[in-house]
Amino acid sequence: MTDLNVNPQKARKGLSRIFHAGGYSIAGLKAGWGETAFRQEAILACVLLPAAFWLGQTWVEVALLCGSVIFVMVVELLNTGIETAIDRIGTEWHALSKRAKDMGSAAVLLSLLLCLGIWAAALWKLIHG
Repeated sequence: MTDLNVNPQKARKGLSRIFHAGGYSIAGLKAGWGETAFRQEAILACVLLPAAFWLGQTWVEVALLCGSVIFVMVVELLNTGIETAIDRIGTEWHALSKRAKDMGSAAVLLSLLLCLGIWAAALWKLIHG
């Protein structure tokens, strides 16, 4: 007996699965672009990622600078996914919904602080090096 509500992606194998998963990922990035916070972070990344290659003196430094920027964007997408799933359940106020959204927001804050700390340390090293 097959469940007609099962996602067809689950039945795909090999390159077909990878191809379709890539399409879903592009759709997720497009959906993220519709969110103001993600759009702002993506625009800032267009400045910071090239700057990382200028500021970083070793591949490890460049990787940390770039990774911290990408990490913020990843956490923002996950936070948006949490918020979207909660809103699908219902938009009325609920303590658990608020808790989930607050925790997602806290994750974004921590990722931003980590990114800021890494970039501040790299700039400090450049200035006071």
